[in-house]
Amino acid sequence: MEIKKGYTAHARYVRMSPYKVRRIADKVRKKPYGDAIALLENLPHKGARLLRKVIQSAAANALYTNKNLDEELLYIRDLQVNEGVRMKRVWPRARGRADRLIKRTCHISVALDEIAGRGE
Repeated sequence: MEIKKGYTAHARYVRMSPYKVRRIADKVRKKPYGDAIALLENLPHKGARLLRKVIQSAAANALYTNKNLDEELLYIRDLQVNEGVRMKRVWPRARGRADRLIKRTCHISVALDEIAGRGE
């Protein structure tokens, strides 16, 4: 799926399962920027740390492209966590056998936008 236009940031080939990151992404989707960052800073999950970095990068992109923009007017308009490539490894087992170990990756895409009607 294509992410909509806006102030965006992407993290690709993140070495974590998309299911684990989506669990955290559902908590911050459609929230104001400040509330989302405060929530992610207090969650102990690795996915929270990864999401926080991508959301802060999108906010930095927004503030760099629009000098008159205020951080308090930003909210997370679109947040997607898609599956990336799967690394396939061999896991040795007993009696000369082998199992397949699949290491999953994910792509995180964030789009921020201004809250309409505020600051006028």
